[in-house]
Amino acid sequence: RKEYVDLYVNYTFNKSVEKPFEDFMQGFLRGCPARSWKMFFPEELQVLLQGHTTFDWHLLEKNVTYREYKKLDQTIRNFWTVFHKLPEEKKKMFLAFLSGSDRITGYGLECFRFSIADPQVENPDEVYPYASTCYFILFLPR
Repeated sequence: RKEYVDLYVNYTFNKSVEKPFEDFMQGFLRGCPARSWKMFFPEELQVLLQGHTTFDWHLLEKNVTYREYKKLDQTIRNFWTVFHKLPEEKKKMFLAFLSGSDRITGYGLECFRFSIADPQVENPDEVYPYASTCYFILFLPR
């Protein structure tokens, strides 16, 4: 019985996926030709390719720069008060609105910077907030 179980397990976890895994590995190496990825642990490689999924939102606030605003302006204080009361999923939706992704790749939140800018429109009550995802700018009307 032990031999049968050993053979079955070997087939299920090794032999049956050998060809699909080789095909996957070939495609992966075509997309990531540098052999240096082997120096990463699987968890590190996942973060590098897919991004971080947990965040320190207060660090995000700390790293923001302001254009035509000051950190203590009422609009900015209101924004951060509301933001920090949002559930985690809504905060990630904001991140996707701002950057095009609900994850941050590479070094993580400590290196992620974005700006909040005043679009300086004539009637701010008629303008919705919008983002420049390429430049990580949130245009927030007063």
